[in-house]
Amino acid sequence: MTNLTQPAIVLVRPQMGENIGAAARAMWNFGLDRMRIVAPRDGWPNPASVAMASGAGRLLDEAQLYDDVAGSVADCTYVLATTARARGLTKPVLSPERAMITAAEKIVQGEKVAVLFGPERAGLENEDVAQANAIITVPVNPEFFSLNLAQCVLLVAYEYRRQATEIVHEVTELGKTSWAEGAEMEALARHYEDRLDQAGFFYPPEKADGMKVNLRNLWSRMPLTRADVQMLHGILRQMVRWKERGE
Repeated sequence: MTNLTQPAIVLVRPQMGENIGAAARAMWNFGLDRMRIVAPRDGWPNPASVAMASGAGRLLDEAQLYDDVAGSVADCTYVLATTARARGLTKPVLSPERAMITAAEKIVQGEKVAVLFGPERAGLENEDVAQANAIITVPVNPEFFSLNLAQCVLLVAYEYRRQATEIVHEVTELGKTSWAEGAEMEALARHYEDRLDQAGFFYPPEKADGMKVNLRNLWSRMPLTRADVQMLHGILRQMVRWKERGE
């Protein structure tokens, strides 16, 4: 990603180096690498952040340092502020999903977007939030609404990646097999119909056709692999052999 394809993640007055490192790790988990740090309490660079970054140390090396919020977003055209409590300010309040949809749309249009995250103890001040165009609020438990800094960064980074990249929402790992084809399913259906017919399953005769349709419908609802089909053939063959040996 480049500056034009992702938002800047701005940590405002972070208090602990460990949390900065954890935030960097959360960012990089979802492909974001533009960190900006405003007036960190313990100075910068901070050795405590490195261990927690766990492979995302490059983000810390390249992080940009600012004295105030205004400087950190001076080049941005759209700024979002994360907060868990009401602020009494007249601003749009967005869910993380809606906020990142908006961010992705603006970035595609060439705008520069930043997301502000406040210090661990109390979050952003109203003076910080006042510099944002909109607020992001997470629907957390109202009795316990405090989010860890890295958790909040991870949540926003995840939502941005969802909007900015093509997500495969469901996939089935097939291992060493593949999906059964129509001809294989037809052979399986005929095998079971023939054996069940011999066993007298389709009774009474006037209901046999309907029962066979229901059985075919059952097979069609089952997403079987070739390995599944082979196993079902084998089960039926073995049951028939067992019955024949018992006679």
